[in-house]
Amino acid sequence: MNLSLTEENYIKTIWHLSGDGGRSVTTNELATRLGTAPASITDMVKKLSTKRLVRYEPYQGVRITDKGSASALLIIRKHRLWETFLVEKLGFQWDEVHEVAEQLEHIQSDELINKLDDFLGRPAFDPHGHFIPDRDGRFQQVNHVPLASLSPGSSAFIGSIRNGSPDLLQYLSRIGIFIGVRIKIIERRTFDGSMEIDVHKKGRVVISREVSENLFITEHA
Repeated sequence: MNLSLTEENYIKTIWHLSGDGGRSVTTNELATRLGTAPASITDMVKKLSTKRLVRYEPYQGVRITDKGSASALLIIRKHRLWETFLVEKLGFQWDEVHEVAEQLEHIQSDELINKLDDFLGRPAFDPHGHFIPDRDGRFQQVNHVPLASLSPGSSAFIGSIRNGSPDLLQYLSRIGIFIGVRIKIIERRTFDGSMEIDVHKKGRVVISREVSENLFITEHA
């Protein structure tokens, strides 16, 4: 199904807000995330409903359908493959690729995206540690837990970054935190929730509660 750029952005946003399709999303949530007036949100949601991409009930919210989830995962696949290409093949930094991939994800050629996937070696994860769906919409499930949940003395490897804002990614780069880097928890400060950690090859650094809640680990070291 060919969707407009706006329709694709709505479907992708609904899927993310719903916890990967698991719950209904309110029109207010959509309006806040998209920066759009609630009346416009309602009009678009009704349009998507006629295409059976979502189910919408006034005052009950929006729930994405299986058809809508398939469309959302295709968009996410394109976005994350382009991010991977930009970082691995064109030398972009991981904080530079989101806006460019936002433009490239709307390319409609399935053949191009599948060839891009093959060219990259069919990666399972993008530069920020997020899964990349395959051409059938399947993706590798990984049990990521927030770094903030670890206790002092624990060691782990960074698996993904939840908030991919350029400011956060630039900060993490400066302190040596990337996907796959080993860290050790030295101290958790009860006053403000900040943590002192030891970053492999970089040494000790103090990170805020907000940063620790946006860092997810894949396994204990």
